[in-house]
Amino acid sequence: MSASENSSVGPIIQHMWDQEKEHKAKFEELIPLYRVRPSLLTPIWNVAGFALGAGTALLGKEAAMACTVAVESVITDHYNSQLRALLALPEYDKHEGVQELVRVISKFRDDEMEHHDTGLEHDAEMAPAYQVLTAFVKLGSRAAVWVAERV
Repeated sequence: MSASENSSVGPIIQHMWDQEKEHKAKFEELIPLYRVRPSLLTPIWNVAGFALGAGTALLGKEAAMACTVAVESVITDHYNSQLRALLALPEYDKHEGVQELVRVISKFRDDEMEHHDTGLEHDAEMAPAYQVLTAFVKLGSRAAVWVAERV
């Protein structure tokens, strides 16, 4: 975050970062509650996410915003998939825990969509090779989700 603190989008990036920290804290709270094993590759995802964000930021604000648009598009799709699965559970109407999980994921999905839209509002599409950059980032993000679900 520090590289952009003094930029025109610094406060916007800080807002998104604060929401991401909220998401992480909530999921860390839910993991033991639902007896879910986090991905063994979480440390790698953390480094890769930082490198991707820092790398695109070095290309400029527009590239960083394009990266945000791409990642948040994939994450929004992932959350929607999780929501569909939860809503299809026979016990959805009877289990407060499942309903709470739906509320949490819905809120986080909405936050991610806000980040996506913020990226577009801040010139993501003006990034050099926008289509190529976002396609590459989406491919990597989808691959990371796929692997994380299995490892």
